[in-house]
Amino acid sequence: MFGPRWAATLPSSGHSRAAGSTTCHSDAVRATSVLLSGLLLAGMLSSGVASAAPAECNQPSCTPGISGGVVLGASCSDTGYYVFGTTSWGRLVFCGSPRRYGPRYFRSPPMVGVKDENADCGGYLNNVAQAPDGLFLSCVGVDGA
Repeated sequence: MFGPRWAATLPSSGHSRAAGSTTCHSDAVRATSVLLSGLLLAGMLSSGVASAAPAECNQPSCTPGISGGVVLGASCSDTGYYVFGTTSWGRLVFCGSPRRYGPRYFRSPPMVGVKDENADCGGYLNNVAQAPDGLFLSCVGVDGA
């Protein structure tokens, strides 16, 4: 995979599994999961209703979850999901966490709407975007690109 890619910009404390947590290895749980997945898939395949593809979004104005009326430099809570906001005068900001300080709103680099994580972002190097699930993305060079 060469060229720039959209990469998640999660804090180092991130959304990871807690230390010492385990997954369930029960055959009954697996069987129930497989059965429910099969029923769900059968229901999706038998449905006659077609759904339209989501509209393309290449700018902040069509990006969902942007908070209005935030104050540049004010504290904020989530630096991973739905991090964007606008000030009272219309500047786009994002919630970030500098080293040794609590999260706060900073001026945003150019924002190019909603993009898929790990998709090609050629032409958008050093720009930011939001994944469909709200994840904060940044266009970064990969493998020397």
